[in-house]
Amino acid sequence: MSSTELRLSHIPTVKVGMLIRKPPGEVFQAIVDPDITTRFWFTRSSGKLTPGATVRWDWEMYDASATVRVKEVEDDRRLVFDWGDGAESTTVEFRFTPWEDDATYVEVTESGLRGDGDEVLARAAGSTGGFTIALCALKALLEHGVALTAVGDRYPKASDLLEGQVDGQR
Repeated sequence: MSSTELRLSHIPTVKVGMLIRKPPGEVFQAIVDPDITTRFWFTRSSGKLTPGATVRWDWEMYDASATVRVKEVEDDRRLVFDWGDGAESTTVEFRFTPWEDDATYVEVTESGLRGDGDEVLARAAGSTGGFTIALCALKALLEHGVALTAVGDRYPKASDLLEGQVDGQR
């Protein structure tokens, strides 16, 4: 079978996770509160993630932004939002599972990827990498007080961006 004959049999869902050695409430707040999130993921936000909120996240180093529409919030347990515009919009779910020794297992799932097979695969790979980097940066910040610049350093030159999309961002 040649590469031009490959077809997706189903649309993939992005799934990543990370154990963070802090209580669920602290980890949850780091995701919903832009005063914390801007230290490890995006550089600016128009507001906190609260039920029904629509906010804008900016990655100023990439001249990129995302519109985030909060769908569901279960304090310290779960957060669901849509991000992106129109046909590019997907749904992201964060789950915060209590773990032994007052730690939290954070799971991120992104669903609703659309496009042809190549586009879907590229977005799934990009989001998998992007969310993994963001979770690693979150872990470093909360566990060790270190503000990694991993998200910004992923593409040190804007010309390195592929087709204008930054991993884990819309």
